[in-house]
Amino acid sequence: MPYKDESLTFTINGRRKSPVQTNIQYTTQDKGTAKLSFQLMKDGVPLPLSAAVVKLVLFMSDGSRFVRNIEITDKLNGRLTYVLSDEEIRHVGTVQAELDVSYTNQQAMSIHEFSFEIKKALIDTDILPSAEYYIDDFESLKSKINELYNETIQTVEELRQKFEDLQNIETKDGAQKKADAVRVNLDTHKNDKSNPHGVTKTQVGLGNVDNVQQATKAEFNTHNTDSTRHITSTERSNWNAKETTTGAQNKADTAEKNAKTYTDQHINNKGNPHGVTKGQVGLGNVTNDKQATKTEFDTHVKDATVHISAAERTKWNGAQLSKITNDVGGVSFAVNEGEDMLQAIVNRGRSMGTFYANGKAVNSPSTASTRGFYQMTSQSSDGKGNYGWVYAMDYRNNVFTNYWDGNTVGWQGWKRLITDAAFDNITWQNIALKNGAATGDRPFQYAKWGKLLLLRGHIKAPREVVIGSIPSSMVPSNGAVVLVSTSGITGICKLIVYGTGDLKLTGLMSNDNSAVTGYHMDVNPIPLD
Repeated sequence: MPYKDESLTFTINGRRKSPVQTNIQYTTQDKGTAKLSFQLMKDGVPLPLSAAVVKLVLFMSDGSRFVRNIEITDKLNGRLTYVLSDEEIRHVGTVQAELDVSYTNQQAMSIHEFSFEIKKALIDTDILPSAEYYIDDFESLKSKINELYNETIQTVEELRQKFEDLQNIETKDGAQKKADAVRVNLDTHKNDKSNPHGVTKTQVGLGNVDNVQQATKAEFNTHNTDSTRHITSTERSNWNAKETTTGAQNKADTAEKNAKTYTDQHINNKGNPHGVTKGQVGLGNVTNDKQATKTEFDTHVKDATVHISAAERTKWNGAQLSKITNDVGGVSFAVNEGEDMLQAIVNRGRSMGTFYANGKAVNSPSTASTRGFYQMTSQSSDGKGNYGWVYAMDYRNNVFTNYWDGNTVGWQGWKRLITDAAFDNITWQNIALKNGAATGDRPFQYAKWGKLLLLRGHIKAPREVVIGSIPSSMVPSNGAVVLVSTSGITGICKLIVYGTGDLKLTGLMSNDNSAVTGYHMDVNPIPLD
């Protein structure tokens, strides 16, 4: 249901505090929707309301007053709500309000005073509400009656004073006598403690009670449990069945004779006449089977093969309980095409296990299917993994790792492990020569070795023009400059490696540049980004 919900937070302390002038404004048409929500705080924490009754006092601008018990929505965290009733919302003007708390141990406190506005809706312009009073409990009602009584006395006093000025209507003495008579009657009625209204016991809900002293509950309980004065059903039946002396004697004689005959027969009966069972003689758990001898029993007790030792029990109880494969040695779970491989691992919470992932699974490290294992060492409150790692290998024998930090960066990205074979087996590619450059003693070649660009070979080439190109993915993004040595005569020349992959010779230095016959391109490794 929709509400016009306004929230107020009050802090309880003994310091002086002025009434809060809020900006809350409702209208007379906000019926059943004008909602006030309160948060009560004390010493920086919510005020507990487990054993409390909270009242909201509303004093309307037309003099109407309402005292309401309001709903505690969260007793532990001091939260309350109240929806203004239809009777309250129709009183236009400023509403002075106060929250009061009463505890079951007779403690009470005033929380805070505040005010808000009720504006008359256009549709209600012809409605004039009269003053109303509503109190939720008897003590407040009693207080309100006393207040009304005092207001009546005050009104009478004001009338008496006005009568003094109304000489044309009543004489001064006459008005005084009437006012005094009213005051005397009111005082007499107020002080009359002899039931002047003739209230009966029926009117106060005690019509069935006699005007005599009654037994207390303790006295009643004492009498009710007195087994000396009261008889039981068994005692009543026994007493009603009592026999006369003569009849009892005849029956006793007959019984004695019959008993002797039966007893003699019973004594001589050796066929278990009472039908005694093995359970009745304390052997209910014993089967009618041949039992092991003491020697056989002792031999079994000493058999260390069929029994375990305390050390073995401790060892087995301390063994790993969780499984990293399924019951037949397969993976713990599989990730299919379109499913998120990394999220599937996180969703399993704190655990360790094995997996299979399709090459088309989301966030797979390889386009080839992978198998691997993972471990999540902790989990968050929602049951998902919080820290952990994963190790995956595709069917091409490439190995990848990733690490999960659920509190900060999440997955840190797949890293492929580089083997020594990747460095030992360098693949050299020939460089396409341009602008008259030609191969000398050895072909001009390039290779990528980890994060390094390698060059080798011997060429004959002009300077100040592009002599060849290699892929831009194989060179530093910002380019590089290295020195190459000359052939024909000792000298050096700069080789410019552009970020586009173009290569150019410039800046030759030798004793006789005309004697230079070529360039040795065996330069130092060039670092990549």
